[in-house]
Parts: sequence; structure tokens; C-alpha cells
Amino acid sequence: MANNHIGQPIDRIDGRAKVTGRALYAGDAQATRMAHGVLVTATIGKGHIAHIEVDEARAMPDVLLIMTHENAPPQAPFQAKAEDRHARPKPQLADDRVQHFGEPVALVVAETLEAARAAASAVRITYTTEPGSFDLNAARASAYEPKDDQRPATSRVGNFELAFSQAPIRLDATYTTPYQNHAMMEPHASVASWDDGTVTVRAALQLVESAHKSIASTLQLPLENVKVISEFVGGGFGGKLPVYADTILAAMASRELKRPVKVVLTRQQMFHVTTHRCASIQRIRLGAQRDGRLTAIGHESIAQSARADEFAEPVVNSTRALYAAEHRLTGNRIVALDLPIADAMRAPGEAIGLMSIEQGMDELAERLNLDPIELRLRNEPKQDPEKRVPFSTRNLVACMKEGAQRFGWNRRNPRPGGSRQGSWLVGMGMAAAIRGNFLRPAQARVRMLDATHARVEMDMTDIGTGTYTIMAQIAAELLDLPIENVAVRLGHSDDPDTPGSGGSFGASSCGAALRDACLKLKARLDSGEPAAGLVADGEVKPGDTYKKYSQYAYGAHFAEVGVEETSGEVRLRRMLGVFAAGRILNAKTARSQLMGGMLWGVGSALHEESVIDPRFGSFVTHDLVHYHVPSHADAPSVEVVMLDESDPLANDLGSKGIGELGICGAAAAVANAVYNACGARVRDYPITVDKVLPVLQRYT
Repeated sequence: MANNHIGQPIDRIDGRAKVTGRALYAGDAQATRMAHGVLVTATIGKGHIAHIEVDEARAMPDVLLIMTHENAPPQAPFQAKAEDRHARPKPQLADDRVQHFGEPVALVVAETLEAARAAASAVRITYTTEPGSFDLNAARASAYEPKDDQRPATSRVGNFELAFSQAPIRLDATYTTPYQNHAMMEPHASVASWDDGTVTVRAALQLVESAHKSIASTLQLPLENVKVISEFVGGGFGGKLPVYADTILAAMASRELKRPVKVVLTRQQMFHVTTHRCASIQRIRLGAQRDGRLTAIGHESIAQSARADEFAEPVVNSTRALYAAEHRLTGNRIVALDLPIADAMRAPGEAIGLMSIEQGMDELAERLNLDPIELRLRNEPKQDPEKRVPFSTRNLVACMKEGAQRFGWNRRNPRPGGSRQGSWLVGMGMAAAIRGNFLRPAQARVRMLDATHARVEMDMTDIGTGTYTIMAQIAAELLDLPIENVAVRLGHSDDPDTPGSGGSFGASSCGAALRDACLKLKARLDSGEPAAGLVADGEVKPGDTYKKYSQYAYGAHFAEVGVEETSGEVRLRRMLGVFAAGRILNAKTARSQLMGGMLWGVGSALHEESVIDPRFGSFVTHDLVHYHVPSHADAPSVEVVMLDESDPLANDLGSKGIGELGICGAAAAVANAVYNACGARVRDYPITVDKVLPVLQRYT
């Protein structure tokens, strides 16, 4: 091609609109005669609404509507199981049950946000409470295997118990990870309006097609009577995969009032009304010969699921393909608790599973008196150790070797507490990264506006990842156009269906569909058809290569931390990630995504924890004051390296997903660095001062 746009570090084409405020997010939407809705949420953990008093609130100035279970319009019932869990009906205020703390129990709509907020505080609710189960550890005896046809809950290869019992070197350790919340910058928001029986909803969504179906099914409308728009999304991380109460209630209230209604969740409401990452209890058992060769790998997880809606985070799945061992046991089990709904959060499964297995490998390396990288090298599999099929590509070893050389791993003192700078004990740690690569069915359309300008159309979303730019690059290169001559329209349900943004499958799936559309259009142009108004549709569907080959993206994390010898304060000093993720579609946006994932891993290791009040099943850390995420000062030096590779078996672009790869293993690298610095082996994340200090005092 004359224009080689794909892979170049091109600035975001939507960047100027975002930094100048011209990019409108869902909560920015305005409409004539728009009213404002505010949620009232439950203050008990489980029970029923005995009485709801709204007279005082209804009499307050500018109040237009108070919707409760007593006057909410009919909706389709909730479905526990569905092929697409995010396309299911999501009825709101359907009955008097309270299934978890913070569940919406009323909507107050008024002329202004201030009036709605004041009236919402005047709604009086009396509850009858029921005993709830809120403690994962206390309820772990009730754990059960989830039913998931796509992923077996338990996997056994060989005779794990016998091999583990006979291994001369063994590790049997339990690690725990806490509840986490997505904490994206943009709050969940929806603006709904009706016109001649059709509702248009502007909302903060990752999956437009799923949201389109969910809204239509909930309101019992034909799909053609629902339009969904989500042009700009200020972060999602999985937290905007489903449709929530703001969307459904805005639509119902707008229909009732015959005027537009906006509903925006407060930051505090987001912690209970939306989803979170489950907490987990993970048991790692590793058996090895004295030369470091693994003979037995065991990884078993117990994780929280909401009683109201089962979700099983695949905590152990990455372990199934990471290292060679003849005898293997992995299992995911869940415990149903009366908590808000758990669902996908950035790198579901790998993010917390690798926090455990990669700490376990570090502990095993010490028992073997082996370098942690050398242990991993000795257990590199030649094929997928469970599926028994070849890898499409596997450059994990290259990532580790390149990272070790760049990071100065050879300068690491293997003795904990062996390196010091003033009052700071300094340590290095590393961990492997692995993330499954997926291709989903997707469609795309490309339209010639005139002889030299084109427009890409699909319902794909850009959640801050650079989708607008990447799609423009693909179209510009394949159509041999300047990138400024390619417009991109995203986030409209009227446009071709895509899997949306999630699971790191968005760019590859939608990009491959767009490639197909552009090649079809180019063929017609080359045949002499006039350009203006010419349209071509493309699509992609996963083939059998996903059965014949094991497909993953890989990486290696390296971290250096300092631990203050008196206070136990942990500080990240520098971090390096080296990744092999197929063909890179934009070097600049890819680097940002990988770095963001690495910083998320730092937060998982040192900061993030949603604390449950065991009396009410509520998150007490329900704002960004108490739910800590890393700031700029927490990440002084973070370097990202992407190896040159392409995977033609993944898709026609040769690319792989990267949005979640950066977080995979990052937290374990930090945890291993903390141990190397001061001897504090913290298996209960996050690694806070109270967990480091007692060990540090004994050690020093």
C-alpha cells in the first residue's frame, strides 16, 4: 500500500475533540424540556419493602414523578441464563424484594437535578429485613461448581494428588484477593427520549448491540423501536458491559412524562448499583523435581457470586496453559452471597489468578534455589499442556529474556533485604503475563462520500482505547487514502453489529470485519464503479483455528520497589513490561493500553480494596477518597516494550488483544519485589503497611 498507516503511532483523531470539550459523553447530553432523575437505593442488605412513603417528596417543588415498585410499568422478567448475559431483560422496581444493599428502590424525577436530589432524600421507606450472607470466607463451605458450557469448572490431567504427594519440593499456599471496583472516570449516565413510539437512549455503554437488545427486551419493544447511542465512553473496564438502572428507569420515566429524562449515578451509587470484581480465595499447589521441573500444578479458586445473578470469574483458566506439568488440577468454584452483582472487570480471571500462581512460582523458585526466570524457562511447554494442540504463537520466553536484559535483572540480589539505599530496602520481582486471545463475530460498513473521502460505520464503541483512530488507520491504508480523509462513526445501534469493547476482542474483531469491507469496496472501485455513494459491508466470524491452535498473548513484568525500613511503606520505583501481542495496530495507543494495565496491576498489589461491612453487605469504601487507586506519584517510571510479531492464525490482521494483557501478572511482579526487598511474603492482597510492618520488624 502507498499509505502505511497500520501500526504507526498516529495521534488519536478524536483527541482534539476530547481535550477541547467538544466530545460529548452520555451525561453531557442536553434536550429541550429535559427532566432529571435521581435514584433512591436500599439501606438494608436483604429483605422486603414494607412501606414506602412518597407524599412529602411528591409535594416538594418541581417534582414530576416518583416511580416505585407500586407504580412502575410492566417489564419483561429477569432471565438467569441467556446466550448473551448482557442482552437479558433488566427489570427495575419490579417488586418489593431487596436483594442487596444499594439496590434501586425508587426514582425521583424533577425539573432540576437539585430538586430531584432533595425530593429523593425525602422518600421514607420501611423495610422488613432477612438474614443475609455477606462473608466469603465464612460461607466457603457452600461453594459449588458453576454451570458454564463454554469453560469446564474443573480440569484434571493425570493424577495430581499422587504426583504432588511424591514431589520432593512442594508448595501449598493460599492467596486471597479482595473485591475491586472499576472506578472509571465517567459515571454511568443515560438520557432517554421518545418519539412516536420509539425510544432513543444515549448512555455510557461498552456493548451497543447487547444494550440494544436488553433495553428492547426489558421494555417489551421491537428492536426497531429502540435506538442506542454511545459515541464516547469515559472508561469502562467491564463496568459498562451491562445495562443498569439508570438506562431502564430513564426510558420508563421519559415515556411516562412524554419528555426527555436524564439519570446519572453518583460515584457512591456506582459501587452498589453497578458491578464489581469478586473476591477470591485461591489455593496454589506446586510439586517439582529438584531440578525445577514441575510435575504437578494445582490451582483451585473460591470466588463470590451474587445470589441474584450467578457469575463465575474464570480465576484459574490462565494456569491451564501457562506452564508444563504432566499432572494438573484446576477448578473454579463460587459462593452465592447477598451482595451486589459481580461481573467482568479488566482481564477477568487472569488479573487475579496470576496474582496467585505467579507469586507461587516465585516462592517455589526460592525453595529450589533457582532464579525465578530460570524456573519458568525450565517449564516452558512445547504445546498447550491441557488442550494438546500447538500454540499459534508463543513468545513468552522472548519477553522474559528481553525484559531481564533491559531491566538489569542480573543485578538483583536474591537474598531478601540484601539491597539498601538509605532507609529504603530495595527489591526486584518479575512475573509472566498471559491473556487469552479471542475473535468474535463482527460486521462493518465503509461508505465512499466522494472520490477521495470515506466513512466507516459500525456500532463498536471507543472506551478510551483509541478505536476511532485504529479503524481510521485500517480504512485509510486499505483504501489508499490520507487518514484525515476517513471519518469514523461509532456507537450507533443503527449501524452494523459488533461485539463491542470488552474482552480485548474489540479491535481485532472489528478491525478484521472492516478489512473485509474495505477489500470489497476497493475491488469495486478498481473495477471502475463510480466512487461517490459506493457502500460495502464486511464481516468476520471465528473459524476452526481456535480449536486447532491455542491462542494467547504474552508478556513479562519486572518491578523494583522500595520498602521503608521503619514505616513499612512500599513505593514502586520503576517498572518494565515486555509484550508479544501480534501485530500492533497503533504503537501509541497500544503503549497507553499496556501501561494502563500495568498501573492497574500496581493498584491491585498495593492499593485497591473494596471493604464489606459484614452487618449490611455494603461497600464502606464507596468513593474515590477511600477506594484508593494509583496516582501519578505512585508510578514514577513505567516502560513498555512491544516485540515485533504477527499471528496470522488469530485473524486476517495478525493482531491480538492488548487492553487487558498489561494487567495480567503485574500485581504479582510487585508482590515478588516486595518480598525480595524485605522478606514480607504477603499472600493477602493488597500489600498494605499493616501486613508488611510485623514481618519487617522481625526481619530487620
